[in-house]
Amino acid sequence: MIDEGRQRAEMVDTQLVPRGITDPRVLAAMREVPRHRFVGPGMESAAYGDHALPIGEGQTISQPYMVALMTQELALEGDERVLEIGTGSGYQTALLTRLAEKVFSIERVEALARRAQKTLDELGYTNVLVKIGDGTIGWSEFEPYDRIIVTAGAPDIPQSLLEQLADPGIMAIPVGDQGFQELKIVRKERGLTEIRDAGGCVFVPLLGREGWNGNG
Repeated sequence: MIDEGRQRAEMVDTQLVPRGITDPRVLAAMREVPRHRFVGPGMESAAYGDHALPIGEGQTISQPYMVALMTQELALEGDERVLEIGTGSGYQTALLTRLAEKVFSIERVEALARRAQKTLDELGYTNVLVKIGDGTIGWSEFEPYDRIIVTAGAPDIPQSLLEQLADPGIMAIPVGDQGFQELKIVRKERGLTEIRDAGGCVFVPLLGREGWNGNG
């Protein structure tokens, strides 16, 4: 039997806080959300380790630190509408539901989207809509979004996502080649867009019309 409460606390105390994750709301959410419910069958014992894990369909659940870093960079206060590109396991989605008002999440792989929705429903995370589709073109029906988070590596920042980001707004997106990316933090304010680097990372490729299928 996994003592998942203790493992979550150790994950926060040993992997996140020493690396500069300081947002108390992010740390509290990481202590609360049961990461082991989002990993593949038989991998529960590895769920809180300092690494990414495969979730099937060629996709992964990101390393806890990278999840926390991207979430912290969004500077969520609780009243935001967030667009997530790449539902994946649903773990990042679950954290966002604890930190924002509403989450809109897009996943291109139907099997992953349905599995994530089932887990989110079972855990009672209800302030989220999951859609199967091409995340690179966003979700225009509900734009603009106060925050956008992209959990796959893009060749460039998709123009559709920039257009759907509110002003003011923040986007976190890995940009680079298919082997290595730089986490870009995009801030839109008063009609101006500022982009800064927040460190190197490795994500699976962002596929779609404005991702690797279209541009790579």
